[in-house]
Amino acid sequence: MKSLFKIVSLSIVIFYLGCAPGVDQNLKKDFPESFSIIVQNDTDVMRNDEAVFLEIEKLKTEAPDFNPTAFVVFSNGMELASQANDLNADGNPDQIVAVTDFKPKEKKRLSLRYKTSGIKSRDYAKRTQAELSIKTGGKFVDRKYEGGTFQNVQFLRVPFEHTDHSEFIRYEGPGWESDKVGYRFYLDWRNAIDIFGKKIPGMTLQNVGQDGFDSYHEMSDWGMDILKVGESLGIGSVAIWHDDKASRVSQTDSVTCEIVQNGAVQSLIRTIYFGWKVGSGRYQLTSELSIIAGSRITRHSLQIEGNPDNLCTGLVKLPEAALIQPPEGQNDWTYLATYGKQSLADDSLGMAIMFNRNYLIEITEDELSHVVVLEPDNGSLTYYFLAAWEQEPDGIKTKEEFIEYLKEMVQRLNHPLMVQY
Repeated sequence: MKSLFKIVSLSIVIFYLGCAPGVDQNLKKDFPESFSIIVQNDTDVMRNDEAVFLEIEKLKTEAPDFNPTAFVVFSNGMELASQANDLNADGNPDQIVAVTDFKPKEKKRLSLRYKTSGIKSRDYAKRTQAELSIKTGGKFVDRKYEGGTFQNVQFLRVPFEHTDHSEFIRYEGPGWESDKVGYRFYLDWRNAIDIFGKKIPGMTLQNVGQDGFDSYHEMSDWGMDILKVGESLGIGSVAIWHDDKASRVSQTDSVTCEIVQNGAVQSLIRTIYFGWKVGSGRYQLTSELSIIAGSRITRHSLQIEGNPDNLCTGLVKLPEAALIQPPEGQNDWTYLATYGKQSLADDSLGMAIMFNRNYLIEITEDELSHVVVLEPDNGSLTYYFLAAWEQEPDGIKTKEEFIEYLKEMVQRLNHPLMVQY
């Protein structure tokens, strides 16, 4: 009887091992070389859809023949969605980003498989998107575009004739989204950021505004524009604090906008404002807005020339929203937020700016916005913003839930993943 028990037990073990995840043999053949790195979550927080950023220069110290145009990433034999990013537009990828989940205190071994030459890509479910769509085939008449059809472009030098409501750019500017939320900004003198609340996880921007210039102000199957921006900072718009108010990027000599990444797991938009005039100063500002799969958060990275004494950002003031002040503490990253019945769908919406205390000058306000004034570091500044709408799938529905979510997001910023190359 004992012998029979041993045989059955051994059979179960063999069956289990046979079913354990492993790298597909065809993928091993397509990507024959491999090496591993260690990535660790040192927090007590479950981190779903966490982005792992890998610098290709560092990867090549482990594998000098690593080819960032033909690779796959695995964790425990499971393929992870990933992409290679060319951040400086020199034609060569600089960075790999992959998305995976981390349990509290989990340490993961990621395996990178590759072929040493050629180009071989993998297709993954698209969970982010960035686009810029303009009309072609018509013409401007009195600064309004007449005729033509919309066409997506990768790069645009904004024409002088373009202004607000000129009907030249679909939904008035570039848009970016994850499977959680969408955003846009007005690519004109307003330069303010707005929110597209999403009721479905699929990519939706490609359909927004196709059936009418501002049809997205009405509820549809996918969602709608949910924020009244007006002349405020909307959510996360960049400005300079001048003469006791936030001065948005309104007066410029020229503006270019580029879709740098439109990927499955990350998308990024780069906009350059030449000759931005505020008071007696003139500046050149480069703005990069990026989003990751599974995240509500937009990262806003700024580089400014002209040495201003501050840059600021903030949130629109709306009467039904409660202001949530930064919590007490010594951590670098913190937040300023609002929550309440402040969406255009007449329901609950949470918004937040996440910023580094080391660069904080002051938290203040003007007539229209709650404002965070920050000091650039040698012309560089990064902050984050997010929106959480109650009609999202599994959306946040109370102020208490929203605050707990913010605490978790800030904890992630204060404790980035540790990568051991």
